[in-house]
Amino acid sequence: MATKDEKRRSREREYEEVLVVIKEMVNTLNTSLEGIETQPFNSEDYMRFYTAVYNITSPHPIREYSQELYDKYREICEEHLNSKVLPSLRGKRDQDLLQELVRKWANYKTMTRWLSRFFHYLERYFIPIRQLPSLQENSFIAFYNLVYGEINGQVRNTVISMINQERNGELIDQELVKSIVTIYVEMGIESMKYYEQDFEESLLKESAVFYSENASKWMQNEPYEDYMFMVEKCLKREKEIVSSYLQATTQKKILQVCRLLKMNWSENASELEGKKWFGDDFCWQMNRFCIKIVRPLILV
Repeated sequence: MATKDEKRRSREREYEEVLVVIKEMVNTLNTSLEGIETQPFNSEDYMRFYTAVYNITSPHPIREYSQELYDKYREICEEHLNSKVLPSLRGKRDQDLLQELVRKWANYKTMTRWLSRFFHYLERYFIPIRQLPSLQENSFIAFYNLVYGEINGQVRNTVISMINQERNGELIDQELVKSIVTIYVEMGIESMKYYEQDFEESLLKESAVFYSENASKWMQNEPYEDYMFMVEKCLKREKEIVSSYLQATTQKKILQVCRLLKMNWSENASELEGKKWFGDDFCWQMNRFCIKIVRPLILV
């Protein structure tokens, strides 16, 4: 009859064997993501990988390895991001960066979807009992911290630049913008926190600057009636932009930019019609206008 120490060592060997199986699983997934295999696992492999993880994380009189496998899941995600995702993004700029990001995000979701199936037993008992982030949350948090922690500034600025190009009448790749916006939303799972804090806040600030700069040109070069017509066009265009690729919750905030423009000009209609609002007073009023727009939008 096996002693307690022998049973413990046997269990440890079983865990080591599972780590080898997991490594095989990850290698198979990576091969599939690189386009070499279209179907990563057959039914036999699927059951083998699932059973290996189940056996080592299910209740056992000697020891279960749920915490170790939970940590291993996060380690796999981080390793994939550091070795497969970030190297392919570094050095790319503008729309090339956005396109590669969309591709890598899609691949990453595919990988984590498969991993979550194999590690699913953790979701049934270990994670709920310990009140830990789900496997999906873990993987998305890793993506946000490692990938967006490095490139979010570039991504956000490129998207906002494309939106301003469309505001100026240029054609842009709306599907690409929509795909990037979707990543912000999906990373938050059931929360809009990443979309709001890492994209929308900057978009609203830049929108206020964009329209205040245009307003200064319109005020000096256009009659009041033409200016008001331009504001109405802005309102219509911003609604189209929101419906095309932004989140519906952004509409109220971004339309406020245009409406505040309209209100501000309406209050000064007599000066606008007479084109008397120039010089230092004009600059002071425009600075005041920017503050008037940006503050309420950020606090919404």
